[in-house]
Amino acid sequence: MSGVLAGCGSPGERPSPARPPSTVSSAPAAAPDPAAGTPAPGPPTLAPGPAGRTPVFARRAKGGARADEKVVALTFDADMTADEGDRAAAGEPFDNPPLIALLRRLGVESTIFMTGRWAEEYPDQARAIGTDPAFEIANHSYSHHAFVSPCYGLPTVAKEEREDEVARAFAAFRAAGARNVVPYFRFPGGCYDDEALRALAPEKVTAVQWDVVGGDAFATDPDAVAQQVLDGVTPGSLVVLHCTRSAAPATEEAVRRIVPELRARGYRFVKVSELMRTAPGGAEG
Repeated sequence: MSGVLAGCGSPGERPSPARPPSTVSSAPAAAPDPAAGTPAPGPPTLAPGPAGRTPVFARRAKGGARADEKVVALTFDADMTADEGDRAAAGEPFDNPPLIALLRRLGVESTIFMTGRWAEEYPDQARAIGTDPAFEIANHSYSHHAFVSPCYGLPTVAKEEREDEVARAFAAFRAAGARNVVPYFRFPGGCYDDEALRALAPEKVTAVQWDVVGGDAFATDPDAVAQQVLDGVTPGSLVVLHCTRSAAPATEEAVRRIVPELRARGYRFVKVSELMRTAPGGAEG
């Protein structure tokens, strides 16, 4: 591979630097249901950051009793911007059913970071993903516009609309009938600053970053994508890939190689919620 593949967005631009994440805390358990017996705990979240800012989780921390357990979280961004409806109507595929089917066949649990606009465009798929116990749906904003600028050339959300971007996406998931929805948020392009973290604090989400960039956005060589992931994964890694055929056409083929090779190395695939739940002593970027 001649160079490192980049994340989503235009080549050459880089996201704003991430801030150190907060300490892991337990999420409150679901409300008791007398007919159901003892409820299972809800998905874990992180404690708020300094001055109540939205906390950030990037990967499981090193150190601790389970730090060397070979687990990895594959995450997939289902991107679609608010203004791409005409392109979808003309036949451009912003979904990737073959990838989802492959993950099911391989028995790979994963987290799908979905935009609200994607859920509106593909409600049947959003419902199917969001009712399958192998998956959990997390929030990737409604419009996939950036929360800070510059950010890979993405349009920027107005400051007064940032909180609504999160709430509107969660509403789209509910409208589609998705149930396995977790209180996690991924900033479009991974770009944020302290002001963005403060703006989202009322939504009580945990922002989720990554330590391994799959580089599948706009890539056409699945072997290069697979090799970049395989070279980057270590115990506790959080990998970012995409679930959008038009912008990430090589992802399915790359996953066909990634999964068996990581399993041969002894890795187990988990959702972000499990990675966060077993984080010993916190998270780190």
